[in-house]
Amino acid sequence: MLNSMTGYGRSEAVLHQRSIVAEIRSVNNRYLDCSVRMPRIYTFAEDAIKSQVQAHVARGKVDVYLTIDSAGADAGTVCVNTPVAEGYYAALTELRDHFGLQDDLSVSLLSRFPDVFVVEKPQVDMEVASEDIVQVVEMALSDFDQMRRREGERLAQDILSRADTIQRLAEQVEARSPETVREYRARLEERMREVLANTQLDEGRLLTEAAIFADKVAVDEETVRLRSHLAQLRQMLAQGGAIGRKLDFLIQEFNREANTIGSKCCDIDISRLVVDIKAEIEKIREQVQNIE
Repeated sequence: MLNSMTGYGRSEAVLHQRSIVAEIRSVNNRYLDCSVRMPRIYTFAEDAIKSQVQAHVARGKVDVYLTIDSAGADAGTVCVNTPVAEGYYAALTELRDHFGLQDDLSVSLLSRFPDVFVVEKPQVDMEVASEDIVQVVEMALSDFDQMRRREGERLAQDILSRADTIQRLAEQVEARSPETVREYRARLEERMREVLANTQLDEGRLLTEAAIFADKVAVDEETVRLRSHLAQLRQMLAQGGAIGRKLDFLIQEFNREANTIGSKCCDIDISRLVVDIKAEIEKIREQVQNIE
């Protein structure tokens, strides 16, 4: 199974009177880089979330966004701050008696003073809250993984299609290569005879040297290695897993063989085929950059 490095997942749930929404996004990255954005009061769950992501993702830039509405879970109890209320009452009574004022002390009046009422909120149960958050993130990761798998399958199909194109082009190179070797050898022999027309030289030695130079334009070894790389590519895609880096190295070998064929050939038809091969290799390389 092949996974893309780009994906998106979302989930939401209400657990223990907390409304939790988790969103996960990822883009290409050489290594795994995970960042978590969440309300500060719940940062104790950050390490658990990152461990979760690491269990699902081998590499990529992963951003986890958490929105938590804990109004229900954090509902507090309103209590009278009796010492403060008594202080205000005593001060007002003293003010009334000192100035002979009308007695209009009331609950409504006292309630307007600061700190007469306090709201006592329950302590956050970190273990329960962490378990709830992790549960919602896990659901988002499941959605996230499904999208990455679908994208990975699409990438694999495209790469395989281009690999088939490269193989067809390589077969055309192989079919044309012996003829180009013969043509090159004939031209070389003719040139050598012209240059050495007035020089005594063994005919057998002449033909041997021409054959040696002609072999240097043969690309049999390169096309054989290219076929081997194609077989390895198909095998790796069939096995799946986090193979992005391996594929990246393999594509470098593809380029090396194509460049060697291009540098050795002196035939315009093969040169055109090499250009087409290199174009397909570049397209595969671009797709490989998206694979985990």
